[in-house]
Amino acid sequence: MNTQTGNLQEYSHEELAAQPIGAWTGLAYRRVVGAIRAQLAVENLTQPHWWTLNHVSGAPGKWTRATLTARLTPYDDQATDFDEVYDDLTTRGWLTEDATGAMTLTEEGEAALLRARERNLQVHHATHEGISPVDFVTTINVLRRMVANLGGNGNLPEDAK
Repeated sequence: MNTQTGNLQEYSHEELAAQPIGAWTGLAYRRVVGAIRAQLAVENLTQPHWWTLNHVSGAPGKWTRATLTARLTPYDDQATDFDEVYDDLTTRGWLTEDATGAMTLTEEGEAALLRARERNLQVHHATHEGISPVDFVTTINVLRRMVANLGGNGNLPEDAK
């Protein structure tokens, strides 16, 4: 990862407080998600592939196409056809579905998940460089509050706890 953390200029409290939060969160989103997507693409995966592998691995036999699609759709910004993602993972031999439609990862799917997780971890480390855990938690709490202030759900997803 090419990081440029050493070139941050110092600004006054007043200058920083006047910054447009939408512009900065949008820029951060595009950079972070872009880096994640670029790393996943090395494994010929999309972010929805990653989400599927991660969720199914975390709860084998819990998710069906319908329940997982309902869970993932709010995070999707690419108009993903999740059935195509599930079909692709099945064709690769990474995902199976039983007679009830419950999904489970195969050994190959678990191995792919570990590779993808390692790639995401590289982005995580680069993203957190120079940021203390306390500052990161403060940032998350500020963003949660902003989401709630604007009528959204600022709570953590149930499966993230």
